[in-house]
Amino acid sequence: MSQHHDVSCTPEHCHWGFFDSGLKPVATLASGDTVHIECVSGGPEVMPPELGAHILTGPVAVEGAEPGDVLEIQILSIDLRQNWGYTRIRPLAGTIPEDFPIRKTWHSGIDRQRGVMTTPWGLELELAPFFGVMGVAPPPVYGACSSIQPREFGGNMDLKELVAGTTLYLPVWAPGALFSVGDGHGVQGDGEVCVTALETALAGTFRLILRKDLKFGLPRAETPTHHITMAFNEDLDDAAKDALREMIKLIGEKMKLPPDDAYMFASLAVDMRVTQLVDGNKGIHAMLPKRYADA
Repeated sequence: MSQHHDVSCTPEHCHWGFFDSGLKPVATLASGDTVHIECVSGGPEVMPPELGAHILTGPVAVEGAEPGDVLEIQILSIDLRQNWGYTRIRPLAGTIPEDFPIRKTWHSGIDRQRGVMTTPWGLELELAPFFGVMGVAPPPVYGACSSIQPREFGGNMDLKELVAGTTLYLPVWAPGALFSVGDGHGVQGDGEVCVTALETALAGTFRLILRKDLKFGLPRAETPTHHITMAFNEDLDDAAKDALREMIKLIGEKMKLPPDDAYMFASLAVDMRVTQLVDGNKGIHAMLPKRYADA
């Protein structure tokens, strides 16, 4: 029988700005267990920084996970932990930093009961909370990796599709998988163009399942309506190519089409979208409607 675990966002359960296979797990789960993880969002006054910008809770180990496996992360719920969030511009960051060499911060109200945020000038936007950072430990040979650049182990993917009720699949690179999460977003547009979304504190409940029957080298995801492949590269064109290559593989797996037919089918049915433009390694995700693949 599966068990439930709770991981609070106390300092001893958090690490700021990096992923590292050498981190000691703050909890160890059996495959199929659920875990409720609290996260925070903030700046240097919260915790001494290491490499990157994100305060992460974890890592959580999964018994029996080994390199070459895949960790299935079912996102069961996401809850807002506060009634405000912030969005900011800072020099030398964002999609067009040459146009905005300034520092500016919005503070926006969050109505958790109504599920909306209010901009400083009074416009309401519907909330769609998700975690911008979800990742496992990198390959041990990498050492500590900044939380800013998303890579094959996940991390700062900023994929707004990963709301409650969706599933993320991460290839495992280190024993135990070592899952960490943070960077709560209340709402975000594809691209996250100014470098921040509505940054806020979230808590999530996840079911972690070890998948030894799956083999792939980049993150994938699944929503109630779509299969998603994704890729990251400093060059957006190269990220698009890699996300498409992964989608061609997925179509082959799901629909039993050879690569040339999968390539042509993708041109008819797959949407290529910009995940984010601002994290060093830019992101592209490819979306395949399930009505074709799971028929």
